Amino acid sequence: MSDHDQLLVIVDPVARRCDGESVRIAKDVLCAGAEAKICLPDGPEEFCRALARRGSRRPVVLGDDRALLRAVTLLHRDRDPSRAPLALVPIGAPDALQVARALGVPPGTVAAARTVLDGVARRLDLLVDDSGGVVLQRLDVPAARLLAAAAPTVWDTCRSLVRTLARPAPAPVLARAHRLRVEADGVLLSDVDTLLEGLTVRALGGSAALILAPAGAPPVHATAQTLTVTGPDFRYRADTMVSGPVRRREWTVRAGAWGLTLPREAGAV
Repeated sequence: MSDHDQLLVIVDPVARRCDGESVRIAKDVLCAGAEAKICLPDGPEEFCRALARRGSRRPVVLGDDRALLRAVTLLHRDRDPSRAPLALVPIGAPDALQVARALGVPPGTVAAARTVLDGVARRLDLLVDDSGGVVLQRLDVPAARLLAAAAPTVWDTCRSLVRTLARPAPAPVLARAHRLRVEADGVLLSDVDTLLEGLTVRALGGSAALILAPAGAPPVHATAQTLTVTGPDFRYRADTMVSGPVRRREWTVRAGAWGLTLPREAGAV
């Protein structure tokens, strides 16, 4: 790393609340190896302002998948996702760091912080939708099968515990099929007369890799630059964020649209 490398370390407030010790360790490692300005935003708005005012400093996010997605979304909306690569030190619950792991970010705090200092920037693809949203790793349409219930109140938790003790927990409710029209580069893959259990999309190698799951039929695989989904109100999940309902959404692949600092020995993501 250059002696003149300057970092803007943005500590997501969720990371500070859930694991202050890991935040402290990450800051110590980064400050020992570079000139680092530490920013402690209290919420998403301050997070956005800090990133917008980064100047020539290389942005480093201490946080989970949502914090990473927020940062990439902001850089994309600034039309400047490639000016400086992002770096991430993943801090949070394991299920909130699945995107970071899939992208190749080291899971340990010290290893990830050292990667910020000694790693290399790798260009990664984005899926960008027609509302300005981005997908870093995986898109699921519809999201009904993935939606988590709203956080229960204490009373709901108590009642749930009593029901669990009284009888076995019920089996999970299966997602219902949906009627959606799916087009890949203008080619119709599925129409509303076909029940669709799900659609999974990943941006890989400059294209979108699609897997459609028609009800009662083998999955359909395809690649495209543009994906269009229309139909009755549906929700979709972009990495960790659930959006909708919408009646139409279009996603386009942007090859190499952003940079992420990863270990030097890491293979292509």
